[in-house]
Amino acid sequence: MTSDSITELWRYRELLYFFAWREIKVRYRQAALGVAWAVIQPLFAMIIFTLLFGKLARVPSEGIPYPIFCYTALLPWTYFSSVLALASNSLVSNDSLLTKVYFPRVLLPAGTALAGLVDLAIGSFLLVGLMLYYHVHTSWVLLLSPLVILITMLVTMGVSMVMAAANVRYRDVRYALPFLIQIWLFATPIIYPVSMIPERFRPILALNPCWGMVSAFRACVFPQLPFDFKLIGTSIGVAVLLFLGGAYYFYRAEKSFADVI
Repeated sequence: MTSDSITELWRYRELLYFFAWREIKVRYRQAALGVAWAVIQPLFAMIIFTLLFGKLARVPSEGIPYPIFCYTALLPWTYFSSVLALASNSLVSNDSLLTKVYFPRVLLPAGTALAGLVDLAIGSFLLVGLMLYYHVHTSWVLLLSPLVILITMLVTMGVSMVMAAANVRYRDVRYALPFLIQIWLFATPIIYPVSMIPERFRPILALNPCWGMVSAFRACVFPQLPFDFKLIGTSIGVAVLLFLGGAYYFYRAEKSFADVI
């Protein structure tokens, strides 16, 4: 991504806001429960995981009540997975725009990622309620949560740009993506703590950018959890590289979108 590309994106920033607002309106149009869906998805996932893994399998949760332990990780994960599913199809579903009007194509997946922040904010209200219910005591580290959200956006945008560009040429992406997200869920410490992973395997799993995203968010909410700067830093570094690599791949493939789509 060159300085000219960044300047162009800034010039089209109002179009980004339009795409994000359109995404929000389309998502909840004629939905009986409206924005409640932003809470229902992570809430029901939390309930199911609590019953299966917290109660039946008795997966440890670092001395933290399992429901909030799980929900704290599900909050950024739900943002990641839902935005990725929508953003990967953002170019194909707007084929008429791509063939008729010029604008920076990256605004389509970026608009989806921006709109997803609304769901993340709504879901955070339930997290606050759970923190009050379970008497969770936080510290100043909670102030770092916006930085973790920024990292979450980097991870999400990096993968979304790759998947959106690949979906234009290879329509198999829409079938492979749900499977990929499901595997990625279990490769990320959402339903289990990092301490369950043997120490020799942790550096390998830290190459998963979602590892740092989830672990850092938990560390912001629960200051008693150990913060492994090396592993989380590795994961965050991979997230930045993934974003830069995704941007490079997207801009290389952008030239042929109108011809292939």
